[in-house]
Amino acid sequence: MATAQRDYYDLLGVSRSATPDDIKKAFRRLARQFHPDLHAGARKGEMENKFKGLNEAYEVLSDPESRKKYDRYGHQWEQAEAYERAQQQSRGAGVGDAQWPQGGQAGAGADFSDIFESFFGGGRRRGGGPGSEGSGARGEDLITSVRLSLREVISGVTQRIQLTEPVPCRSCQGTGRVSRRPCPECAGAGRTPDTRMIDVKIPAGIQDGKRIRVPGKGAPAPNGGRRGDLFLNVEVAKHPVFAREGADLDATLPVWPWEAALGAEVTAPTLGDPIKVRVPAGSQSGNKLRIKGKGLPADGGTRGDLYFVLQIILPSPLSEDERRQYEEMAKAARPDPRGDLIRKAGQ
Repeated sequence: MATAQRDYYDLLGVSRSATPDDIKKAFRRLARQFHPDLHAGARKGEMENKFKGLNEAYEVLSDPESRKKYDRYGHQWEQAEAYERAQQQSRGAGVGDAQWPQGGQAGAGADFSDIFESFFGGGRRRGGGPGSEGSGARGEDLITSVRLSLREVISGVTQRIQLTEPVPCRSCQGTGRVSRRPCPECAGAGRTPDTRMIDVKIPAGIQDGKRIRVPGKGAPAPNGGRRGDLFLNVEVAKHPVFAREGADLDATLPVWPWEAALGAEVTAPTLGDPIKVRVPAGSQSGNKLRIKGKGLPADGGTRGDLYFVLQIILPSPLSEDERRQYEEMAKAARPDPRGDLIRKAGQ
């Protein structure tokens, strides 16, 4: 009989009608709460199990096709899919038909290994999915997060990732027993945690929230099958100066009143070296200056643009000479700059 598993929607705390964005937000919030690296001692092992469950739920529900199959078949959607394929093949060989239990949660009460055994005369599913037996079985997929700075997004970066995965226990060779007793090394589990490091190339211009698949870098497979895949959830840290809009960057550029009034060439920051920017005479606060090609890498080998939003600031404190100059300017006859605002407010 199949072991009951907690519903993926319940694990992430979302409804079955949740949008992809709802699912992503729920996963990221829970991942930060239960990440094993944030815990120590006995709780670390508990958090590893919870984090693994969250990763599994997100992997299925974040993919539209996998989610559709999960909604129909439940936890054993992969086995159900293989069952239906095999059923179709069997019709050509004269094997009797069987009905699939409908209702979206068939997996909760059906053991498809038993269905296979009874329907196909004892033949077991081979290859492809987790938990299957035979030489074609593949290892589990692993999911982890990688955090990048905005500067690293410019040229791409090679990240060294540390992975912890279960491997066959060396003491008992994976059997779980030594001299007919539970193995003291793995407590009878047959597997022990092992740490390995891999280098992963993160492409330039990658977006926050993007998932990268690294084939064959997941967990090892039983019976010598191929490894699963590694999935990296990319997080791009917020920058203290630049805000990102796709491949474009926005930043505030402070200027003195006389620079805005008379025009000036000022030094401005970029994610590389500072550059000289021309502020046009008569500039107002909120005006935008576009610096072409100084944004982030975009599709087709192009670059986004960098936009500076002008912010006119006053010197503080004012010197006596500066105060006198402003007093002279105040005596000049000029229209009320708030007149248009007051007129619109009265409409």
